Amino acid sequence: MALQAGDTITFERTFTEEDVERFTKVSGDAGTHHMTPDEQGRLVVQGLLTATLPTKVGGDHNVLARQANFEFLRPVFTTDTIICNVKIEKFEKQRDERTAIEASFSCENQKGKAVLQGSFAGVIL
Repeated sequence: MALQAGDTITFERTFTEEDVERFTKVSGDAGTHHMTPDEQGRLVVQGLLTATLPTKVGGDHNVLARQANFEFLRPVFTTDTIICNVKIEKFEKQRDERTAIEASFSCENQKGKAVLQGSFAGVIL
């Protein structure tokens, strides 16, 4: 899919205990709240694991990130399904054959509650 300014890309993901365990091993973020289930048996998903959602667009389109901003609005728990909307704000060819890209994003849980918002910018080589 070729991108252009104004495009919105939407996808979703449900986080699992295995996701949290693997991210803990990779990141070292083993806070008690990530390792101890709550009264409903859920773990709190690491914020930066949640932040991998909008970076999927970068991976899908070969973006070399230069800047990313995240605002974590509320916790995400295992079994939550997070819907991520990424809006392409800028997509333009540069003189050096690269394409500059800027995007904003918002993520909400299955209850419609905002959990994460922010933006990223980079280049496509």
